[in-house]
Amino acid sequence: MIEDLTPAVLVEGPALPARRLPWRTFAVFAVVVTLLSMLALLLAWRADDRVRSSERDLVKRQQDSARVSSESDLLARQAQESARDAAAKVALLEARLNEVAVQRGQLEELVQSVARARDENLVSDVDASLRAALQQSSLTGSAEPLVAALKQAEERLQRANQPRLEPARRAIARDLDRARAASVADVATLSIKLDEAVRLVDELPLLSSADTRRGDDAARVPAPAASAASAGDGVGVWLAQTFGQAGRQVAQSAWSELRSLVRVTRIDHPEAMLVAPDQAFFLRENVKLRLLNARLALLARQFDGAQADVRWAQSTIDRYFDRSARRTQLASELLRTVAQQARQGGVARPDDTFTALAAVSANK
Repeated sequence: MIEDLTPAVLVEGPALPARRLPWRTFAVFAVVVTLLSMLALLLAWRADDRVRSSERDLVKRQQDSARVSSESDLLARQAQESARDAAAKVALLEARLNEVAVQRGQLEELVQSVARARDENLVSDVDASLRAALQQSSLTGSAEPLVAALKQAEERLQRANQPRLEPARRAIARDLDRARAASVADVATLSIKLDEAVRLVDELPLLSSADTRRGDDAARVPAPAASAASAGDGVGVWLAQTFGQAGRQVAQSAWSELRSLVRVTRIDHPEAMLVAPDQAFFLRENVKLRLLNARLALLARQFDGAQADVRWAQSTIDRYFDRSARRTQLASELLRTVAQQARQGGVARPDDTFTALAAVSANK
């Protein structure tokens, strides 16, 4: 609204006649009013433009805010859906993890039970094999079956490589050393020696036989016979001096024939010379029967009876047979060896191994 800029005229006192303003003043006034109006219009247009620009900015910002808000809502919904999916997946993973943990525990229990069952089966097999080997060693009198079973058991426990089986393996090693160090009669070798002695009985020369001194036995001539031979040599020297070399040979031949008619032998048991030729067969058969009986006693693990039969056979050979003969000496040596080695030697029992295996079986 344009204000009226006409100056007010104060009237004091009596009224004065009106004065006319010049036209220049009016023109200036009009120009000023026009300029002010244009300035006001410009200001109003600029204000309106700014307002419109502000409105456009506000509208644009409002649109952007709405778009951002919608996008935010969409993202929020997506985030919520993702969170729900993640929560569902986490719950599913937790459930599967629990299942895996349960299955793992069951698998560990199964593996432990299988390992425990394998160890128990191994311990049972080792115990059974050792007991069977111990019985076989007791029957045969040889420690070889027990030693072989202990070696096999030690190898099986070493392949198993279980700490809980280590005490049993150490016990097996100790019992194996004891079984190897134990002296056990070798029944097979002793039986072979008795068979050889039985074979030699038929070839042993009797004291009552006339042909007891042959071969190397002639070297062991008694002192009286040697003195007679020296006497015969003296007679041969005298005949050689008297009748020459031919007479000496004839004299030596005659003296040899004369000396063969008489034989001097030391007899410790006179009854040995009373054995008739027809009784020699029964004597040899009795000796062979006693040796065969000793062999059966060895196989039956009856060492006392075997030693008694062997001693009887040896004493009979020493009494009735020529001890200076090589075969008689060989048979006597075989019988002495059998008598010395045919002793009761118990097989070492693997008690430490049985105790360790029982302890392992108890600690399941």
